[in-house]
Amino acid sequence: MDRFWLSYRETVHSSKQNPSVISESDTLLVENDFDVAIAGGTLGIFIGCALQLRGWRVLVIEQGILKGREQEWNISRPELEAFLALDLLTSHELEQAIATEYNPGRVGFHQGIELWVRDVLNIGVDPVFLLATLKAKFLAHGGILLENMGFQQAIAHPNGIEIEVAHKSNGEKLKITARLLLDAMGHFSAIARQARIENRQRTKPEGVCMVVGSCAQGIPAKAYGDLIYTFAPIQNQCQYFWEAFPAKEGRTTYLFTYVDADLARPSFSQLFADYLHWLPQYQDVELEALKFKRTLFGFFPSYQQTPLQTAWHRILQVGDSSGSQSPLSFGGFGAMVRHLTRLTNGIDAALSGNFLSRNDLRSLQPYQPSLSVTWLFQKTMSVGINQKIEGNAINYLLSTVFASMQKLGDPVLKPFLQDVVQFPALSQTMLSMAIADPVLVTKIVTQVGIPPLLDWMQHYMNLGRYSLLDRLGKSLEPTFENLLPEQRYYWQRWYDQWKYGSGGDYHS
Repeated sequence: MDRFWLSYRETVHSSKQNPSVISESDTLLVENDFDVAIAGGTLGIFIGCALQLRGWRVLVIEQGILKGREQEWNISRPELEAFLALDLLTSHELEQAIATEYNPGRVGFHQGIELWVRDVLNIGVDPVFLLATLKAKFLAHGGILLENMGFQQAIAHPNGIEIEVAHKSNGEKLKITARLLLDAMGHFSAIARQARIENRQRTKPEGVCMVVGSCAQGIPAKAYGDLIYTFAPIQNQCQYFWEAFPAKEGRTTYLFTYVDADLARPSFSQLFADYLHWLPQYQDVELEALKFKRTLFGFFPSYQQTPLQTAWHRILQVGDSSGSQSPLSFGGFGAMVRHLTRLTNGIDAALSGNFLSRNDLRSLQPYQPSLSVTWLFQKTMSVGINQKIEGNAINYLLSTVFASMQKLGDPVLKPFLQDVVQFPALSQTMLSMAIADPVLVTKIVTQVGIPPLLDWMQHYMNLGRYSLLDRLGKSLEPTFENLLPEQRYYWQRWYDQWKYGSGGDYHS
């Protein structure tokens, strides 16, 4: 893990570009084997199965064996309704997929507030059962799955995509054609990296979430979970945050921190050593009493310019490769599920009307101010490598923020904890903070700097504008059916953009 982490940072700091994996050709393909090819099966199977159920010819390419890992994915129950709405799971299957459920959830900060919420990220979904069920349903309805096959390159033609894959063990190559290629290969997708270069965007991430953790037995039983918790000030130029959830095989605990890709950042060996050092204090248990079932290491880059818009015709990024997850959240599962219905309906419409040009597909991953405003939040929760701030500054700031949201009630607090930012709630929170501690605003400006704050103000104003447009879209939506197909396609995409871009898709 440390070799990969070091190599990644050296690569993003280097001016050397990776070899291109996407090229373009003016020649026409004779035919397309599939309507949709999806590179990356772990989350790609969600959209793949949904599109296959709608009658499209779908191919899923997975570099290993398509299966879930032995570690629950946490989510809130209302978000799981997407699986029912798209007929991906029956009600019985959905209940089987839920491995754990707990209440309440705790939010607390060192020398500050501690509060409790219910029904937020309190469902633990079993990835093994979920992916096995979707995989079986996908195959039963005629979907094609290529396992142990890695994506190599693709050529975009005017009427389709020619994709080359290679077998993981013997290197045998295979060429496939499809009308549309979905890149679901995650944060480190070579297609996504090239798209950022083609779009003249930075390939160096503005933020990175480093996380280590484990699932262990022997921790005293607790019915609650921790959504975000701290019990120490800044150390090693990092503010350490903790999460904890009940799991099938014990209790899962995570330590995570927001940093950048600077070469001076700690290694995972250092971070895991700190995790083991602080875990006994956090869970009130001696290390010798624990039986570790598994450990976890990961880092998740995030970019200010997100979601990533495609650079080519007939190629679309979905899931983590699109950067559509919040920079505060390191879980791509929740982001994929949140947008699953929107993306399925949009891709279905694009295939039906042959709206597969670059501009057509960019409307499926549009600018979302509800996502962009969260950049300031991540900035205030991290410390620059040479930055000097008070040891408890981040804890104090977050304690003030959450105290303000607690006073405003669940309609403000709960969406934020699920990475949904809405203009009225954000405005009320900022006003409440300014009243509670007028000096805090000056401290935030000092920590993040004036240019980032001015940039953030643009996204904040757009969030308000999108909130108004979302209301307009609701009144206009019934008239969409009277439009011509191309007009209907774009109007629906604009409405989706306003709805999701304002946080209007949230429901408790």
